[in-house]
Amino acid sequence: MTVLLGLTLTVFLMTLVLTWLLRRYALSRSLIDIPNARSSHSVPTPRGGGVAIVLSFLAALPLSAGADGLSWTVTIALFGAGAGVAVLGFLDDHGHIAARWRLLGHFTAAAWVLYWLGGLPVIDLFGFTVNLGWLGSALAAVYLVWMLNLYNFMDGIDGIASVEALCACLGASLIYWYSGFANLAWAPLLLAAAVLGFLYWNFPPARIFMGDAGSGFLGIMLGALSLQAAWAAPKFLWVWLILLGVFVVDATFTLVRRLLRGDKVYEAHRSHAYQFASRRYGKHLPVTLAVGLINIVWLLPIGFSVAVLGLDGLAGLVLAYVPLVFLAIKFKAGELE
Repeated sequence: MTVLLGLTLTVFLMTLVLTWLLRRYALSRSLIDIPNARSSHSVPTPRGGGVAIVLSFLAALPLSAGADGLSWTVTIALFGAGAGVAVLGFLDDHGHIAARWRLLGHFTAAAWVLYWLGGLPVIDLFGFTVNLGWLGSALAAVYLVWMLNLYNFMDGIDGIASVEALCACLGASLIYWYSGFANLAWAPLLLAAAVLGFLYWNFPPARIFMGDAGSGFLGIMLGALSLQAAWAAPKFLWVWLILLGVFVVDATFTLVRRLLRGDKVYEAHRSHAYQFASRRYGKHLPVTLAVGLINIVWLLPIGFSVAVLGLDGLAGLVLAYVPLVFLAIKFKAGELE
């Protein structure tokens, strides 16, 4: 355990320093995000800092496996998918990759994860376990690709993507510990440490942005960690869906509304609830802090109840999501700007 705790601290420090170096590099090469009509920020800001999260976390994975903090199978699943998605996002950050090729890369990464993890585990539904077989694997692939893309969509104001990942990973680790599955906690703890090192530079007002390489990486990693945990206990899939509820509800509600209106959903926009909220309050900070508060005081207790107190997973999900849907409606998610 001492080795793994030391590794967690090292990951934090490594990300902290790497983000600083990436910021200096971006400034020297003029890799700057210039505000436009679709932006939620008004100050030119260096981009691509999420690469620090990627490098630190991926470097720690084999070391964690060597210290028995993670199985080699899970390590290969996370490393391969994460590296592939990050490279794809990095190339898209520095040029442009057609949407169809990005989507192909995303599904390839999802297939890699599912191959090494063994597909979708059984689902716990009202006390019954349901095995969806090949259909479950297909649905799991769509789930992973959606997690990847929704995380990209939701990375639109300072600190929000980092705070969401930090709360979800630390919340999951705490729940694992109380549930008697402490061995599952190391991967999300390492990811939380990497995110925390980046958040120092990304907290409002941000001094560097995450970029597609970082946001897509976080999305696929969080999705993969949820499936890994579900293989240990089916209830943990519900726990992760609850912990990530702010992003899942806002992104999904916005997408559905835009689809129904006939919008080109692949085009950039500013119609997520968090974007409307940041414009209403004139700052990113209160919205980012509100996301953290919702995670801590609302979603974490419900996730804990599902994992530890025996609350049905689907019932917990509905309980968690209903107020979030009301917030999405209140802040006009998916409406015309």
